[in-house]
Amino acid sequence: MATVDHRRHGPALPIRLGISWLTNAVVLAVVAAVLSGVHVSTVGALLLAAAIFGVLNTLLKPVLRLVTLPLALVTFGVAWFFVSLLMLVITKSLVHGFVMHGFWTEVKATLIVWLVNLVLDFTPGPWQITGQRRQLGRGR
Repeated sequence: MATVDHRRHGPALPIRLGISWLTNAVVLAVVAAVLSGVHVSTVGALLLAAAIFGVLNTLLKPVLRLVTLPLALVTFGVAWFFVSLLMLVITKSLVHGFVMHGFWTEVKATLIVWLVNLVLDFTPGPWQITGQRRQLGRGR
């Protein structure tokens, strides 16, 4: 009988997806807690927003980053900030109960998402087993 070495390959896909989903929920909860212009009506709305935000970041964001690569080179990466902002705007548009008021609130929310993700990238925890954080954790 074959055994699976989880230390090398990490947990199963459903576990990684669950951790990623909950991590997105924490990030969006931090945004809502810090910014008065961001409101989440229920825990269900927060969890739905986290799921949609995760799917958008996984499927749509890489495509948009590729398409905007020439503009990102000219703007020294600033264009990719607006791609990230767009992921939040689409999420708020799709989730009733996840509300962000105004462009500058969305800009601040994007900066907070970036900052929280940066902190998580360098903080040991279960989120280290998903995506880029998993790769960063290998070198430690």
